[in-house]
Amino acid sequence: MSSKPIFVATHPRACSTAFERVFMTRADILYCVHEPFGDAFYFGPERLSERYEKDEAARKKSGFANTTYKDVADSLLHLVNSQQDKRLFIKDIAHYLLPPNQQPATIAPSLRDAGTTTEAPNGTAHTDGTSPDGISHTNPTVVPLSLLRKFHFTFLIRHPRRAIPSYYRCTIPPLSAQTGFHNFMPNEAGYDELRRLFDYLLQEGVIGQQQQQTQQNGTAVDGSSNGVNGNHAGNGVKITVVDADDLLDKPAEVIRAFCEDVGIDYHDGMLKWEDEEGQIRAVEAFKKWDGFHEDAIASTELRPRSHPKKTPTEEEEDEEWRKRFGDEGQRVIRECVNANVADYEYLKSFAIKV
Repeated sequence: MSSKPIFVATHPRACSTAFERVFMTRADILYCVHEPFGDAFYFGPERLSERYEKDEAARKKSGFANTTYKDVADSLLHLVNSQQDKRLFIKDIAHYLLPPNQQPATIAPSLRDAGTTTEAPNGTAHTDGTSPDGISHTNPTVVPLSLLRKFHFTFLIRHPRRAIPSYYRCTIPPLSAQTGFHNFMPNEAGYDELRRLFDYLLQEGVIGQQQQQTQQNGTAVDGSSNGVNGNHAGNGVKITVVDADDLLDKPAEVIRAFCEDVGIDYHDGMLKWEDEEGQIRAVEAFKKWDGFHEDAIASTELRPRSHPKKTPTEEEEDEEWRKRFGDEGQRVIRECVNANVADYEYLKSFAIKV
């Protein structure tokens, strides 16, 4: 069983902070780190996002204007060494590691001294490792494969019909005054990046192991689904994908299965957090993204929904979004939801079943 730092890779508004809050109850064995790579992605000199590109004042105010990807990586590796009696639990947004809009990736300048970068002839893409099948795959991220291999990757997803409207709400008044995100950017949805990170880690044997040659769409040549033998560990760690709706319907069962996959013990007390010390830790961890985590901060437990969430028709969804966000908001949300469903459904095919 892996003892590497647990890295929960996700997309915005996937109930990931509530998921993280569960594991913050295990301060006896875990040290939780909240979205560390966002500092470099949004604010630092190697920033990939355009959100604060023209707002130097906001970058300076964040306190991360000089934070590089190497700074973040070094901080995490330092914690691994300094917290020797505890295992790191990192929750982060996958698209913080990839250039937006499917732009070709190169290793972040601060990480290029690792000696693992090979520039492609056009100088835009890179490979930095040879997979178990002997083929060098293109790394879609700005961090070396050697660094990615240091983590036990898991994944958390939520259907776009629920995540996208939630994220849109954070980027318009009145909530945008608190979040500081004053416009909706579809390239922050995160599904495409999460899928490409997943596929790369799978191809390189960091998670699971491909058991037979697969077609581009993830269907094996021999007709079996996903191109892997179930959730076989192979050369990497077990493939672990959590769907937020499953988590909300059956929290105990999903958390127990997740704990089994990553090698930590589960108990029902993880689903409640009413202690003052834990609350102080949560408020401190979540404060850098003000406005995004209020529900998680205010919560005291993760309990099953009384009734499973019903799936509305597309017409019902559109009408709901139109009432809440107006005609333009409905149009933008629908467009973004539709653009991300295929990536969600692909990742969903790997999800824990309870």
